[in-house]
Amino acid sequence: MALLEGRNLRKTYRLSKNSHVEALKGVDIDIDKGEMIAIMGPSGSGKSTLMHILGLLHAPDVGGGAAPELKFAGADVTRLSDADRTRIRARRMGFVFQSFNLVPTLTAIENVMLAADYAGKDRRTARRRAADALALVGLEARSDHRPMELSGGEQQRVAIARALVNEPTLLLADEPTGALDSARSAEVMALLRRFNRERGQTMLIVTHDPGVARATDRVIHMQDGLVVDTRAMANVA
Repeated sequence: MALLEGRNLRKTYRLSKNSHVEALKGVDIDIDKGEMIAIMGPSGSGKSTLMHILGLLHAPDVGGGAAPELKFAGADVTRLSDADRTRIRARRMGFVFQSFNLVPTLTAIENVMLAADYAGKDRRTARRRAADALALVGLEARSDHRPMELSGGEQQRVAIARALVNEPTLLLADEPTGALDSARSAEVMALLRRFNRERGQTMLIVTHDPGVARATDRVIHMQDGLVVDTRAMANVA
């Protein structure tokens, strides 16, 4: 069953009056519920732009070609209002980024609570869920530490806990291991695979790392704003 269905997804960024970049040139994509997928391609291929559109951070262009279509869990989300897009992101999606994006003045548990607050949870529920999420990633003992007191791998685990605190249907990760060494990268991928298998959560991971790609179910290759290849991985960890 498809969780995400995209057709004719295009995105052009205007750099100036006479300059623009066609980041996506008409992408069709289907992602089934429970899949763990890597999106790969050289810099400028459109992979992060595609993730941002699928994660409702950006809207596809509606002009310049066939009408775009984007469905999430069977519902058309192509032309939602900003408020509706924000509501879906907060309650049904989680995001992990290479730079962690933790608030330096907040503790680990407070950083995770932000996502629960964003989804409209009351303070007590947000703290309970944040504590549970930190326990899931093995950081319950570090909940009162600020980011500067944590290693890079621990900071990324806090970011993963924040992404998982609302039990999202879809988790989107943009270069989640890019700032980590190989050992910490393996730990992060093992965590993501665990939640994918135990909870059936769909994972969409943008990466340059072939090792990360090998740990997924399927790899989508992009180049020049288009999907040029998609293949199942034979040796799924």
